Amino acid sequence: MKTNDLLERTFIFGVGCLKFLRKLPNDPESKLIRFQLGKSATSLGANYEESQAGSSKADFKNKVKIALREARESNYWLRILESLDEYDSEEFKHLLQESKELKNILAAIVNNTKL
Repeated sequence: MKTNDLLERTFIFGVGCLKFLRKLPNDPESKLIRFQLGKSATSLGANYEESQAGSSKADFKNKVKIALREARESNYWLRILESLDEYDSEEFKHLLQESKELKNILAAIVNNTKL
C-alpha cells in the first residue's frame, strides 16, 4: 500500500464516520458516542497526516502510534454502537470493518518502523 493510499483511507474513514453519526438519535447515549467517535475517527486521519511530516523516524513512529490509538478507540465506539443498537446497514458494516483494517495497518507500520 502506498502512503498516500492510507492518507486517503483515513480521510474517507473520518468523513464516513461523521456522516454516519448524523443519523444517530438524539438520546444521551448517542450524543456521547457522537462526540467520542467523531473525535477519534477524525483524529486518526489528522495524526497520520501529521506523521508524514515527521522530523525524524521517532517522530513519525510516535504520530503513527497516536493514530493507532485513535483507530482502536474508533473501533471501540463502533462496537459499542453495534452492541447497543444492532446496526446492520452496509455503511455501518463498512465503517466497522475499515476500523479493524486501519488498526492492523497502523500496528504493522509501528512494528516495522525501525529507529
